[in-house]
Amino acid sequence: MATVVRVKVPGGAENLELTGVELAAPAPDEIRLRQTAIGVNFIDIYQRSGLYPLPGRIPGVEAVGIVTAAGADVTDVAVGDRIAYAGAPVGAYASERNLPAWRAIKLQPALSDESVASVFVKGITAFMLLNRVYPVQAGSKVLVHSAAGGLGQILTRWASRRGASVIGTVGSDAKAELARAAGAHHVIVGRDADFAQAVARLTDSRGVDVAYDGVGGTTLAKTLDCVRPFGVVASIGQSAGPIPKLYVEEIGPRRSLSLARPSVMAFMNEREDYQRAAAAVLTALAKRELVGVGTVYALADAAQAHRDLENGRSRGALYLVP
Repeated sequence: MATVVRVKVPGGAENLELTGVELAAPAPDEIRLRQTAIGVNFIDIYQRSGLYPLPGRIPGVEAVGIVTAAGADVTDVAVGDRIAYAGAPVGAYASERNLPAWRAIKLQPALSDESVASVFVKGITAFMLLNRVYPVQAGSKVLVHSAAGGLGQILTRWASRRGASVIGTVGSDAKAELARAAGAHHVIVGRDADFAQAVARLTDSRGVDVAYDGVGGTTLAKTLDCVRPFGVVASIGQSAGPIPKLYVEEIGPRRSLSLARPSVMAFMNEREDYQRAAAAVLTALAKRELVGVGTVYALADAAQAHRDLENGRSRGALYLVP
């Protein structure tokens, strides 16, 4: 019997419960995984709260583990392989689970389970944002909100390594140090800081080429003022709450902006994109271009992990261990 964390009813973290489920034998195109480290992401909170649908009521979109069984038609993965996966179907908050075999990405021995679980989906998201949504390169000017968070640090680190100039926003001086360590060239500190004015000063009123906003709430409207004409604003979450209605006139023609609302889940449904991004993330980890460091929680403490992530008490990535 597998131990899982299930959402009793959509709502707060108190609605997560630990329970057991019987697993069916893997289908012909499936594998069974004994999971060793499970990544925690804001999408899990959106699933738990009811903002996003959650078939099966078990949240989670990524994990690392050992293959313990394989369906009849599975040829690329074998029992005993250590693999990572991300994407649909959701249900990663579990000690064991079945999943489509094509999701499995084999891991090098040098990569620890914990390091991969800390950065896998966040790294794939960063790859999508830095390549598909806007091609960041040397000389690009980039704004990263929540630059000390798990995704924020990866975006900052990868963009700065490409030669981009990165401006990060954070909520405290302690988090500012994390953003600088990740490669941010300028850090704007304070939840109530006038970051649009600061960005104007830092860019000689030109604005950045691309801004990544996972904060949502009232922040997105202010972020529009930070981006140059014909630049891109990527809305990638709403950790601060729902985003008020945004009218098309706020994007252009005066500002002449492109507004993106990309879904990493949709991106990962494209097999070639998923495998290319996954390979890039694991290569960056092996070369230490990305740092897979996270805060660990027991699977039974998933509710506390959610509270810490929602309330901004966490630094960097979070992961669960069964």
